[in-house]
Amino acid sequence: MTKEMAVKAAEAPSRRDILYIATGSAAVVAAGAVVWPLIAQMNPDASTRALASTEVDISAIPEGQIVTVKWRGKPVFIRHRTAAEIKAAEDVPLADLPDPEPDSKRVHKPEWLVVIGVCTHLGCIPTGKEGAFNGWFCPCHGSTYDVSGRIRSGPAPSNLEVPQYAFISDNKIKIG
Repeated sequence: MTKEMAVKAAEAPSRRDILYIATGSAAVVAAGAVVWPLIAQMNPDASTRALASTEVDISAIPEGQIVTVKWRGKPVFIRHRTAAEIKAAEDVPLADLPDPEPDSKRVHKPEWLVVIGVCTHLGCIPTGKEGAFNGWFCPCHGSTYDVSGRIRSGPAPSNLEVPQYAFISDNKIKIG
């Protein structure tokens, strides 16, 4: 007789089983409704997402000039390098650099250098076309960078950072 009762119980769920399933389902939905806003609030807001990338028209930048644009709240230096600046950057022996990195690895096109304009020592903003290497000079602590944004002297531990960027046309760069 026990087998017959087990078979009947397996065949037809009782009213109590249906209530357990309904209560469990309601609990899962309620937990999801509570947790969803907590997860959604961790996403960046619209103004931050809008700063994720920026396009810059480089057609108006004359050769030898540096333009500063803002990206993600940081200054980005875009330098239209002359042939002499390109040659000077390429001819530097890597053994002379505190943070050795060839110029070709820092640029997509030799005439355009794009770097984040924040000193890698303490986050100051270096000034352009200054210092012994005609690159950037950080007046706060004396770090000197060359025309490729590489650290040459001073307390800065590394080169100016190169952001992710791409040429979307001959006259436009997309940073980010």
